[in-house]
Amino acid sequence: MMEAFTACKLAYIFDGQLLVYLRDDFAHIPFPNMWDFPGGVREGDETPEQCVLRELEEEFGIKLEESRLIYKKIGVNFNNTGHSYFFVAEGKAEEIAAIQFSEEGQYWQLMNIPDFLNHPLAIDRLKIRLKVYLDGE
Repeated sequence: MMEAFTACKLAYIFDGQLLVYLRDDFAHIPFPNMWDFPGGVREGDETPEQCVLRELEEEFGIKLEESRLIYKKIGVNFNNTGHSYFFVAEGKAEEIAAIQFSEEGQYWQLMNIPDFLNHPLAIDRLKIRLKVYLDGE
């Protein structure tokens, strides 16, 4: 399955809230103007863990050790051309305070988990994956 792995996403949870960002509003990108989690496309022969940690650092300036990833589940990527991985990590106040948001996306925020799950602009695929995690599946 590794050869079909294309992307990853991370639910970074701090104090009952999710680290999310509002995607750019460009028609040429997937999910324009929607709430998203850190993550992105695999580069080279990265492992899923390397990919998600690199993306988190690039997008938010947060550097985590692999041991901080507390959940991992494989699924189908957004365009059904391969596999993607969904991870969960627990955040820390000092990491949130030191966020350096990249130029990708409009802005970031911490969003209460129920608000994300019910938000009409939250990406449905991420809502499903988060709910599976929360339900202990």
